[in-house]
Amino acid sequence: MTETRLTALAHGGGCGCKLAPSVLRELLADQPVAQAFPQLLVGTETADDAAVWQIDDKTCVIATTDFFMPMVDDPRDFGRIAATNAISDVYAMGGRPIMALAILGMPIDKLAPETIREILAGGRDICAEAGIPVAGGHSIDAPEPIYGLAVIGLVSPEKLRRNSAAQSGDRLILTKGLGVGIYSAAIKKGALDRAGYAEMVASTTLLNRIGTSLSDNPQVHAITDVTGFGILGHALELSRGAGMGLRLNLAELPLLAQTAELAQAGYATGASARNWAAYGADVTLPKDLPEWQLKVLTDPQTSGGLLISCAPDAAPRLVKTIREAGYPLAAEVGEVTGGAQGVTLV
Repeated sequence: MTETRLTALAHGGGCGCKLAPSVLRELLADQPVAQAFPQLLVGTETADDAAVWQIDDKTCVIATTDFFMPMVDDPRDFGRIAATNAISDVYAMGGRPIMALAILGMPIDKLAPETIREILAGGRDICAEAGIPVAGGHSIDAPEPIYGLAVIGLVSPEKLRRNSAAQSGDRLILTKGLGVGIYSAAIKKGALDRAGYAEMVASTTLLNRIGTSLSDNPQVHAITDVTGFGILGHALELSRGAGMGLRLNLAELPLLAQTAELAQAGYATGASARNWAAYGADVTLPKDLPEWQLKVLTDPQTSGGLLISCAPDAAPRLVKTIREAGYPLAAEVGEVTGGAQGVTLV
């Protein structure tokens, strides 16, 4: 069978495949209210990262699923990135993953069996790193390659961290650099060098396990992970959940090394424009913001970092702790301002 580029088989890749926030809200508009079940602590009401069901006074189950089409051509890297991204939702709730199920859709007439085995092996590699088994799964013949995981985790009720519990005056911390979607757009056009590719894979396969440790700290009030809606979209979800405004400091946002250069050269995903069209009305930008910077702010982050809302006096110490735990680009990037919900860039 002739070797085929994975990205050539997909119309999109990574979290850039996600439906725009406005489309998703429209599709879910008439869904029944999940909170009719008192044990369902987190459902769809605040666009949080995972569902949470309370078993008893000490234990909650976290359930999530995430899958997408390839953003890279190396099958093992694709599997690793997709698995890291899926497990992240459990960490974003402050939980500990315990097992995963594989989700696989492949054009079996276009891909060699060994290529598909490599995708699965990449997912198993990351699950092993997270200390969990791939305990089963489901597969179908599909026109485009799709891979991901359903992940189950555990958390105690007092350690559960939602995206809706930010408090006025909190500081915001971001744990990874931005620009993954921009890098993936450059990959599709053969414009990302080896150093850039290695940097992107290192970031997107870095587990967000720091979220489990952060949930031990009562000064950490809210956590979410930054994925397909970009830093602006996920900050806006945090704002809407808390019912108050957020301010992001443009100069403090960490970027992958080539993000600015590639964005200025015009590399961006289609999801970036869809994101801005979906939520731009709720964002206040500085005057004369360059178009390339807007592309960075709306850039879909496959397996991006955690956005953390914490007490002001805890922020410097937390940034230091997070960096020492293996997230060198972690930075304080803004604050919760109170007042009307929405995100302001300064």
